[in-house]
Amino acid sequence: MTPSDQHADPAEAPPSIVLGIETSCDETAAAIVRREAAGTGSIVSSVVRAQIEAHAPYGGVVPEIAARAHVEIIDTVVSRALSEADLAFAELDGIAATAGPGLLGGVLVGLVSAKALAVAARRPFIAINHLEGHALTVGLTDAVRPPYLLLLVSGGHTQTLIVEAVGRYRLIGTTLDDALGEAFDKTAKLLGLGFPGGPAVAAAARNGRMGRISLPRPMLGRPEPHFSFAGLKTAVRQQAQALAPLSDDDIANLCVAFEDAAADVVADRVSNAMEGYVEALPGAPRSLVVAGGVAANVRLREQLATLAEENSFHLTVPPVELCTDNAAMIAWAGAERLALGETSPLDSPARARWPLDPTAEQVRGAGVKASGAALPRSLPA
Repeated sequence: MTPSDQHADPAEAPPSIVLGIETSCDETAAAIVRREAAGTGSIVSSVVRAQIEAHAPYGGVVPEIAARAHVEIIDTVVSRALSEADLAFAELDGIAATAGPGLLGGVLVGLVSAKALAVAARRPFIAINHLEGHALTVGLTDAVRPPYLLLLVSGGHTQTLIVEAVGRYRLIGTTLDDALGEAFDKTAKLLGLGFPGGPAVAAAARNGRMGRISLPRPMLGRPEPHFSFAGLKTAVRQQAQALAPLSDDDIANLCVAFEDAAADVVADRVSNAMEGYVEALPGAPRSLVVAGGVAANVRLREQLATLAEENSFHLTVPPVELCTDNAAMIAWAGAERLALGETSPLDSPARARWPLDPTAEQVRGAGVKASGAALPRSLPA
């Protein structure tokens, strides 16, 4: 980020209108947000085009398919966002795009498009970290300002961080293997529930009976603040093999057991992070924010609401449509950066990996992806 000619103090920044573009995975999205001088915001337009049908036969996102789909529809999505907002490029104050982390092919489509538009419209360009978009969404939806404790749960990331200010993030804990969203997806694939896995597992769990199947709670009660979900996923496989051939009731009971175990683990790890937050920022508001696609899970929300109440934290979760990937969060992060007087050079690179806290010590095992194959309903002995 480089300084612009705007105010370095966000409280002195004038109102702004920013276009955001998001193409880091399998959603092609464009949105326009308005940031008021007081720091509050509103969504002027938001367009999201998902690719679920294209990837469903493969049980997960295929990077090449995703990138091609972005290329085919990006211009239409941006035009639609401008049309719904009844705005022209000349009325924008900046253009922001996800520069990572994500699937490089997809990231490049949105990033190059945004740069070209910024040049053509002679407007500032802002390269945004996708994770920062999630981290700051509550400023747009609920006017929540830092500092706060953040639980980021998505298909690629499970982390707890202290959000000290826009652009200042301190990592507390991260996953040692699978992210929670990845564990949901692999469980769904294992049980033949389809894609995307999170909603499929949650839907099946609604028909399950609690207590019929017992699953482990990895890392529960451990002093270190990290997460681990690979062992839970393995336990689901082992239970499925023992029950084969699987009935609908078996699948439902496995799903409710998995969902309950995952929620218990996350609540325990967040409780650990709460202690770290209070110790690091004594006297700071006790504010817990949950962001990312898995934040849409009802069981997880309920568990975290109880935890927050027990520890005198105020819980904020964005609306479901802003938990999953969207461009409104990218536009808002761009507006927040612009209010600080920050813009990005046009040679800003696309990044497959881009940690929010680059100073954090690398955790052994973090980022390792465990493999998982589909499990048929009728299993060999």
